[in-house]
Amino acid sequence: MKILAIGDIIGKPGRKAVKEILPGLCDQYDINLVIGNGENAAGGLGLTPGTADELFDSGIDVITTGNHIWAYNEIIPYLDSELPLLRPLNYPPQNPGRGYVVKNNVLVVNLVGRVFIGHFDCPFRAMDDLLAKFEGKSMPIIVDFHAEATSEKVAMGRYLDGRVSAVLGTHTHVGTIDAQILPGGTAYVTDIGMVGPIDSVIGDDPDSVIKRFLTQMPSRLSVGKGKVRFDAILVEIDTDTARATDIKRIQKVVD
Repeated sequence: MKILAIGDIIGKPGRKAVKEILPGLCDQYDINLVIGNGENAAGGLGLTPGTADELFDSGIDVITTGNHIWAYNEIIPYLDSELPLLRPLNYPPQNPGRGYVVKNNVLVVNLVGRVFIGHFDCPFRAMDDLLAKFEGKSMPIIVDFHAEATSEKVAMGRYLDGRVSAVLGTHTHVGTIDAQILPGGTAYVTDIGMVGPIDSVIGDDPDSVIKRFLTQMPSRLSVGKGKVRFDAILVEIDTDTARATDIKRIQKVVD
């Protein structure tokens, strides 16, 4: 089984790039499931029903999110629907939505980190509880760990090694070079990267970001312009063992 995980999709440029690139990748690699992080898909911050529909229509099977999922209240009914749209599992359980879904016989899980990012329930214990519910059920398990600190991501990868098929980091928008198969058979990368403008600061217009750093005053950031980099990770899994057999970084550029 081949699973493609797409990094944080940034605004309209990111959505457009997914629509242009994804069908060809699915044909080229014979992909069975596509996961995309959509929490920045609406204007660079948050997700709306319309932008979620656009991502689904472009070929994404499961949308994961992170700490910006609550930016637009209108997304809440979508989170409570049957759509394969996730919010992090380790938000308080009374929150709208759910943190995992089974799609194409794959368990997809969304977690959010706590270091430098926010106050959430423990993602490690949340995974322990979830895995206990699925004990005895043989299926690939893919975890999108939306976290800031590289140490927290690496620790999660090691903690879940041999217990899940892949731990794939999102949130920083900067792809890392550590894609690997851990000793227990779990595919791991600290951060997939982003689908967003190259001439930017993690997807946003450089001038507006630099101004914020110089003045330390809050200001609205706009999505960057120009060529877009498409970052994704392709994981191949042995369905008999649910262990990863290969992990590959995919990076493309579109005008």
